[in-house]
Amino acid sequence: MSPSLIVFAVVVLFVLMVLTSAIKIVQEYERGVVFRLGRLVGPRGPGIILLIPFVERMVKVDLRVLTMDIPVQEVITRDNVTIRVNAVAYFRVVDPNASVVNVADYIRATSQIAQTTLRSVLGQVELDELLAEREKINQKLQEIIDEQTEPWGVKVSIVEVKDVELPDTMQRAMARQAEAEREKRAKIIHAEGEFAAASQLAEAARVLLTVPGALQLRYLQTLTEIATERNSTIIFPLPIELLAPLLEDRRAVAQTRAPAGSSE
Repeated sequence: MSPSLIVFAVVVLFVLMVLTSAIKIVQEYERGVVFRLGRLVGPRGPGIILLIPFVERMVKVDLRVLTMDIPVQEVITRDNVTIRVNAVAYFRVVDPNASVVNVADYIRATSQIAQTTLRSVLGQVELDELLAEREKINQKLQEIIDEQTEPWGVKVSIVEVKDVELPDTMQRAMARQAEAEREKRAKIIHAEGEFAAASQLAEAARVLLTVPGALQLRYLQTLTEIATERNSTIIFPLPIELLAPLLEDRRAVAQTRAPAGSSE
């Protein structure tokens, strides 16, 4: 191989290296943070970025929403119950310059802040509050984590507590408590039904006693219902109220006959 050919190949290789370092392509969802001799120039993109070879360098930053699983954390609640909790966080970069200059690895830093905040916040609430007011706790977690990551140019939009693992003893205790609550509600509903039935019976008795002929009509209706059963023998009580007119008539007849017998 001739020396001139070697020199030409070296020159071509050098030119390719220069072009590779000078021409960068940034996607629509990315931004390129450019440094010139170590000093921050600012974000560029999207599209083709031209850099000064050996003078400028660029760091790409993804602006899309990232999903981060917060690992399982052991937490002691305010009422001294040990639980295991994990969560998920959604965040994105809103300031590319700060995400590169102010923190070495914004993803790892956000993960560590999320873990410590999760333990701190859940340690200040009771177990019943954690189970009943999940949305309120999620909102509080989001606000605290977002405040901590703001200097890094990271916006935390959503934090959700996923699973809460309770000890076996606590699960059994909660099951007994739930069963006792169900029995309590059942007894209350039964008592309310008995009270309503008694009130209706009292009202019916009052109507039967105050309205003339109501008792007789009810009695005749009962006889009709019994007759539809096709019974060979029917034993029914006879209300004394039905016999009252007959007794009064016999008493009146006896009183009218008494003087006549005495005169004879």
